[in-house]
Amino acid sequence: MNRVQRPYNSLLPTLLGTLVVVAVIVVIGFVARPTRLGTTGQNAAIRVVAAENSWGSVAAQLGGDRVSVTNIINNPDTDPHDYEPTAADGRNVADARYIIINGIGYDPWADKLVAASNNSATSLKIGDLVGIAPGGNPHRWYSPDDVAKVIERITNDYKKIDPADAAYFDRQKNVYETQSLKRYNSLVSEIKNKYAGVPVGASESIFSLLTPSLGLNLVTPKSFLTAMSEGTEPTATDKAAIDQQIKGKQIKMYVYNNQNSTPDVVRQVDEANAAEIPVIAITETLSPAGLSFQDWQTRQLEALRDGLAKGTGR
Repeated sequence: MNRVQRPYNSLLPTLLGTLVVVAVIVVIGFVARPTRLGTTGQNAAIRVVAAENSWGSVAAQLGGDRVSVTNIINNPDTDPHDYEPTAADGRNVADARYIIINGIGYDPWADKLVAASNNSATSLKIGDLVGIAPGGNPHRWYSPDDVAKVIERITNDYKKIDPADAAYFDRQKNVYETQSLKRYNSLVSEIKNKYAGVPVGASESIFSLLTPSLGLNLVTPKSFLTAMSEGTEPTATDKAAIDQQIKGKQIKMYVYNNQNSTPDVVRQVDEANAAEIPVIAITETLSPAGLSFQDWQTRQLEALRDGLAKGTGR
């Protein structure tokens, strides 16, 4: 079958039209190409899921615009121990490339989410990193030494996931440590230098991780602190010992978790106020939720410093 050959001039409009269509497709493709904040593609941000927003805040600042962080526990009124994951939590974990879990028995539901998702993403369990097994004190964000270890590990994990941006993550880490945490570190040093050895009391074990770095002498029975953190009934002996410490003014400050105010804690707060012992409230989780980790901790450290100044008269 013979084909009729079309003159070149008659093909020109068709060729020009085709080129225009191709050009439009190219432009649309370029505009629609995923950015670092997208969900797919070589330049997509690293999807990070943190079980708790205390660690999620740190992860977000270390990752900058190279990461997109979702926090599962993001409400100060939510008890992480008893949290019931949602279907959305499961989807977020399944889509994540990096997962941060506290561990140490604090968020066992997070382990179950990861197992159910069959996600082979890089993960960090804080308890494993700092060498604390279930049954130990899980509130590791109150330990400045542990926070430093977490910062180092998250940065290294980001660099492994996204080697092309390794230098960027190193810069983020440097800025976070030298600038973002400057006030936090300064307050820790200030309190330790001025109030080392001062006896203090507390309502539960979240404060016991901070006292060594501050140089304070936490005299509350350890068994009472553990019972309150785990939601079990403290012994009468421990309660009597604390009553004596307060009424005898053997402590210069009383620190309590206002997210876990049991009748025993309320009574101790009232006794401390009656004895004119400074009472300082701290929280187990980031509060208010919109604060960064360092702003949250800095506010609390400032309150602790002021309470110590009042309680000691110096």
